[in-house]
Formats: sequence, structure tokens, C-alpha cells
Amino acid sequence: MKKVILFSLFAGLAHAQAPAGYYNSANGLSGAALKTELSSIITNGHMDKGYGGLWTAYKTTDIDKDYENDGSILDIYSEKPTGTDPYKYTPGTNQCGTYSTEGNCYNREHIVPQSLFNEASPMVSDVNFIRATDGKVNGMRSNYPFGKVGSATFTSQNGSKLGTSASSGYSGTVFEPIDEFKGDVARMIFYFVTRYQSKLSSFSSGNMLGSSTFPGLQTWELNVLLAWHNQDPVSQAEIKRNNASYTFQGNRNPFIDNPNYVNLIWGSQQPSGDTQAPTTATGLTISGKTSNSISLAWNASTDNVGVTAYTVYMDGNLKTTVSSTSTTISGLTPSTTYSFYVVAKDAAGNSSSNSSTVSGTTNSGGTSPGTNCTNETFETIPAANSTYTTRTWSNGGISWTATDARTDQTINNKAITVRNGSLTSGSSANGIGSLTVTTQLKFSGTNGTFDVKVNGTSVGTIPYSTTSTTTTISNINISGNVVVSLVNNSTSNRVAIDDLAWTCYSGSSARMAQNTAAETSNSFKISPNPITNQEIFVKGDLQKVRKAEIYTLQGKVLQTIDQPFRNGNSIRTINLGQGVYILKLDQATMQFLVK
Repeated sequence: MKKVILFSLFAGLAHAQAPAGYYNSANGLSGAALKTELSSIITNGHMDKGYGGLWTAYKTTDIDKDYENDGSILDIYSEKPTGTDPYKYTPGTNQCGTYSTEGNCYNREHIVPQSLFNEASPMVSDVNFIRATDGKVNGMRSNYPFGKVGSATFTSQNGSKLGTSASSGYSGTVFEPIDEFKGDVARMIFYFVTRYQSKLSSFSSGNMLGSSTFPGLQTWELNVLLAWHNQDPVSQAEIKRNNASYTFQGNRNPFIDNPNYVNLIWGSQQPSGDTQAPTTATGLTISGKTSNSISLAWNASTDNVGVTAYTVYMDGNLKTTVSSTSTTISGLTPSTTYSFYVVAKDAAGNSSSNSSTVSGTTNSGGTSPGTNCTNETFETIPAANSTYTTRTWSNGGISWTATDARTDQTINNKAITVRNGSLTSGSSANGIGSLTVTTQLKFSGTNGTFDVKVNGTSVGTIPYSTTSTTTTISNINISGNVVVSLVNNSTSNRVAIDDLAWTCYSGSSARMAQNTAAETSNSFKISPNPITNQEIFVKGDLQKVRKAEIYTLQGKVLQTIDQPFRNGNSIRTINLGQGVYILKLDQATMQFLVK
């Protein structure tokens, strides 16, 4: 899944290319007024290219450039984001036609069924909510609304499901796409009820649409879509499709360009049908520490509609709110013990019970044991390939070798996947204090562990399961040159490894750590500053940055973005008022001005 603070902060992921001033008339609006103004904006310029024109559109709008990147049709009902797709379609040559099973052909899937508007124009040919999908799965989805499936009667080869609803407020049949595309579906439906809000009173509801311009959706469906929008933020694939659709048709999906519009329009709506709280978060652990920060990780909670956020408490006080299952609490005092617990929330405001409490003590401020000697993000591994062989690469002055490994799986962007083999570093100076790594079991298999060896001697184990898990082995404390290996204890489990880092041995020179921090702080520059259009452009070595945070001068966290520069050199901010703010990139901090 694609990871930031609830609702408004998803805007930081988007780098879409709306023309300058495209949304200016919507500035400062919210609720029904904003929805109406957006409707006007995206109606102007909309060119109806006809139902047959969709086949032409798909040759640019629905091409896979982000998963296999092979020029095939990107079908949300068959795409397997972390595995091999069950079948592929060549644009223009595999159009339906007739079908009897999955893989026969692709056709035009109206995310809002065309029967609800009597196949009328321009709705019937609007590419912004009509996707190229497998004919068989499209037929099985039929005219059913989208929701959470309890008992499935049909499951596609990528895991999309049809069955009885487990969503609060509706007990009929629903269709549920895989997690990777739930936000995509939500934002297409938000587009539809905004673009065509003046026509909603003449449409059939289909147990999903509302009959009035606002909110435009039935309450239960709105609850589902709000949760999906938050669970699955805007992806680069969505951005590319939005740009291509604009080129083809002349209008855009505003909820891809500016995800914060969802909160501004519908966020104040209090869902009334959902009273079931999420399950309690489990597995809360301390995943890393420095002299002024503590990192936390936990297992995801579940909910009948969907978990939208986690509130993190420190010493009994609310500290931050995130949508991912990890966070770093900064600005702490060296050599001080803090306690933490987590509460899961859903779109209706229901809260889980408190998780178990964990305590952690920040490192001493005298030396810098929290300074990373090695930080391998696997962004420079060989090109994506599904075959298993020995893979070698170098990054940050350290060479790496992975045996019986493939390079096409992901956790936090690129990852190396080891089967009957190991991952081994070259020699690294300054020793090792603690080691942190993220793992995830791919495809089939059973939970297991990696042996962690330093200079050939075992120092601990790293667990893995189907859930992405970050684990830290503390107090390894080996000085001098070190070679670190992770050895898979299974001969068949295929396990992805990502974000492997270890700190310098605590006896290493504090001056070296201070120099490293100073170099890091001086390696980034915001330009231009003051910023404009709520976008921060940063110069420097950005690909190694793992997290960006925006603070007020009083130290309040306003926005958190993981892997902020994976798609470019800028960060889209929330709507910041005039003033001075702080941008923190990992441990480097800079001030910027908003006029």
C-alpha cells in the first residue's frame, strides 16, 4: 500500500500536472460549495470522444508503466502488485468480443454502472471513471456497488471479490477490489458524483449514489469510500492516468490532483451507520532509537469498513496521528525513558482499545550510537527480474551480494527477495551497534526467520511473515570492520528485504557522527524559498531520504511523508498559511517561508 497522516496530508504524495491556476477558483472553499465549484471546473473543457473513443484512450491512459512496465493493459482486476500477473492484454488487439473465462479479453468497466444513467452521454464515455478491465471479472462485478466482502461467491485471479456485504449499513451483494486499487476506485466515484452532481436526481441509486448534489452518495457507501481513500493514497500510476486522460478528454480528476479535497468536502460528514470499532493494534515494538527520537512499529488493525488512522500516545498524551503502521517520535531528551501505546480509528470516529504499552529509552547524547553507518534502501539493485540467481550491486561505498534472489518484488519501493540464499554486505568500517530491517513473505509459504551474522558469527534472528514487519536487533556492539549477512533458514520461502540499516558501534568517534550530521544538514537546499503553490522543491541527494516531516516553529508535526522523493524532487504540502515552517528530512532540518 501507498503512507502519511489522515486525510489532508495525502496531498504530499501527489505530483500531478494540472495547468497553473486550474483550481484557483476553488481556493478557500469547503463542503458543498467546494464540490459545486470543482464540478464547474471539471465540466469546462470536457470533450466527449464517444463510447468507441475509449479504445483509443486506453492506449495511453491504461498502460502498465509502474508494475511490470511492459506496455500491457493495466487492469485493476487482474494486476498483482507483488507477483506475476495471471495474464496480460496487448492494447488494441485483445479487446472484447466475447469471453467465458478470465484472460479472454478486456473491455470497458464503468466504475459507476452505466445502467444507473441509462447509458447516456457524456457519462457513458467518460474515461475518468471507465477502466480497461478483464471482461469476465467485469461481468461478475455487474452493477453491484463497491464494499467490503464478508463471504465471497467469486474471487478473481488477483484477489478481487464478489460476495455478501460486511460493510455497515448495507447487507446486499458488493464487489471489493484488492487493497492496491481501493483508493483508485474511491477517487473515481468521487469524481463521478462531483462532475455529474446536477444530474444525480435523475439517476438510479444502484444502492450507492445519492439523489442530491451533496453529499452525492449513500451514507454507507460514502463511509466505505472515505476509508479506502485514506487506506490507499494516490499512486504514481493514478497520476500518470490522470494526466493522460486530461490530454485525451480535456478534464481532470481533482481528487487525484488534490487528495485533500476529499476531506474538505466530505470530511465533516459524521458517518452514522458504522458503530463497530477497529480491533486493537498488536505487536507494538520499539524499532529504533537515537538520542532524540524513538521509532515504533505495530501490526495493522482490522475493521468492518476500514481503519483510517492510528493515534500514538506518549506518556499518556496524544503525540501524533498516522495512517501507516510505524512512526518516529522526535524532539525527545537523551537518556530518558518514554512509554507508548497506539489506538486505531475508522472513518466514523470509532476507536479501538489501547494497544499494549511499550517503553523505550533514548540513547545518550554524549556519543552518537544512533548514527547510521549503513543505510541500504535497495534502490540501486539490478533491474526488476523474476528469475532467481546471484545479484550484486553497490551503494554508499558498500558492495552487496544476494544469492538465489530476484529483484521484482517491493515493500517500500524496491526490495531484494531471497529464497534459498542470503544477503551479504561487503566490509564496513566503524563497527555495528544495532541493526534494523524490514521483511515480508511473498507468495505462498510459512512464517520463518533469517539468521543475522556479523563476521560469520550469529548475533540474532529476524522474523518474517506475510505482513511487512520492521525488526531491530539491539546491542550487537561489535567494533572494527564488519561483514553482515542475513541467511534465510528456509529453502523455499521467498522473502523480500528492504530498508536495512545498522548504527555505528557506540565506541566509535562522536566527532565522526557529528561531522556526518553536519554534512547531511548541508546537503539539502530549498529553492525557491519562500515556496509557492504549496510545493517545496528540494535540491540535494534526495533518493536516500526515508522520511520528510513538516513542523511549526513550536514543534507541532503538521505532515509526515514516507519516501517523499520517490517520484521527483518536490513535496506537495497541506494548505499552509503564511508563516515560517520547518522541513525535516531524516535528521536534517531547514526552515522555509510560505507567503
